[in-house]
Amino acid sequence: MKQSSPVHAIVVVLIALIPLLYAGYIYPTLPETIPLHFNWEGKPDRFDHKSELWFPVILLSVVSIFVYLLVSNLSRIDPKKTAGQSPELYKKIAIVITVFLCAINLIIVHSAVSGSVQFSKLMLPLMGLFFSVLGNYMHSIKPNYFVGFRTPWTLENEDNWRKTHQLVGKLWVPGGILLMLLAFILPEKAAIIAFFTILLCIVFIPAVYSYLYFKKNSR
Repeated sequence: MKQSSPVHAIVVVLIALIPLLYAGYIYPTLPETIPLHFNWEGKPDRFDHKSELWFPVILLSVVSIFVYLLVSNLSRIDPKKTAGQSPELYKKIAIVITVFLCAINLIIVHSAVSGSVQFSKLMLPLMGLFFSVLGNYMHSIKPNYFVGFRTPWTLENEDNWRKTHQLVGKLWVPGGILLMLLAFILPEKAAIIAFFTILLCIVFIPAVYSYLYFKKNSR
């Protein structure tokens, strides 16, 4: 089995450290009291000393590194033993997740500077991009217990897994792109409603399909 490249690990660590470096750079310029929590409208609803900013930033950086190590080493710990068939794929997915968490971390730090969060213009497009990118990999993911669209029926049957993940890929790529576009076009409240409506559809439809496929083939 091909071992994980140390270059990839170094790159991931550097990506995870970017928010910490950004926080360290702007920390001296921050006021003593900063916003640390925001409501759905992006307005601050909890303030605290600026030193409290370090906890979520460090925690999310550590989590991103842990997730990378977990996903990129699935071939060693997956009980189904199928993750070893495509280790490079899981490495790519692990890097995508790391970059996604890094972006969220940067938004957390930036919110402390700006005093607000443009939820519809930052988080929603980021989530849309995340779903769209992951959708490109869905059809190639082998059955496993950690990564993919896991339902009781996809985990039970390999054909169910394959068919469901093909559908997920067809829904998530255009769905993610649509989420990004609507986030920039629609007003904030309408964008949030559209986001959760589309999100519900691209998650609920494959789940129902997985169940119906199971029922059809179990008769």
